[in-house]
Amino acid sequence: MAVAPRAPRPHWGAMARKRSHQQHGTANRPRFWGKHAVAAALDNPQRRVIKAWATQEAAGFMQFPKDMPVTLADVADLGRLVPNDAPHQGIVIEAEPLEDVWLDDVIAGAGERATLLVLDQVTDPHNVGAILRSAAAFGALAIVTQDRHSPPESGALAKAASGALETVPWVRVVNLARALDDIAQAGFWRIGLAGDVDMDIRAALGPARVALVLGAEGPGLRPNTREHCDALARLPISSAIESLNVSNAAAVALYAAATAAS
Repeated sequence: MAVAPRAPRPHWGAMARKRSHQQHGTANRPRFWGKHAVAAALDNPQRRVIKAWATQEAAGFMQFPKDMPVTLADVADLGRLVPNDAPHQGIVIEAEPLEDVWLDDVIAGAGERATLLVLDQVTDPHNVGAILRSAAAFGALAIVTQDRHSPPESGALAKAASGALETVPWVRVVNLARALDDIAQAGFWRIGLAGDVDMDIRAALGPARVALVLGAEGPGLRPNTREHCDALARLPISSAIESLNVSNAAAVALYAAATAAS
């Protein structure tokens, strides 16, 4: 199948250090589905797509590389390739996980104004996917998570991210507190979001480089993570509701940071 030229996309391959794809193994290869997630994966030069399954209709409009094996399948067959008969929109692919992205490389390439998102044990793939989507929408530099307490790449996460998994760098670190120290040394003002404080996020913003730190729903930020923030702030929400979903909170905080910088 012919591949039409595509528009340039953000390139952050220089920030990734290679690791052997063999160490992933076929069992760890994620499957993605849905038009946006699949198109973004195919468009990402850092993503190695192994194979694809598609309906006749989807095969006609998706831009597959000439050398990629594409198996034609009906809707029912595709439903068996995804969990819980997820909305595959006629297309499923299998790919290698993306290469590691390192925090030092990301913060070294930060401009005078930059926003990082740091997630403290946010493990739900739908939330992380939605946060990636908001990060792309508001131009965040990257998201940072603790490797042991964050979801792997998956079809559900990629679907929620709507293509942003392929464009927003995702840094996985071993020790989140140490990473926050490194982020501070790079000139980022670390704002932890918490509902039990008086300061509004608009008052906490100020320095041009900002790291927004969000905890999991329910527990929120862990005590050690709070101690590694320069300020703790709340979102200006109505008393009619106790809190926002973490992905919604991330979107509001990113908007606040973007408008404060403009």
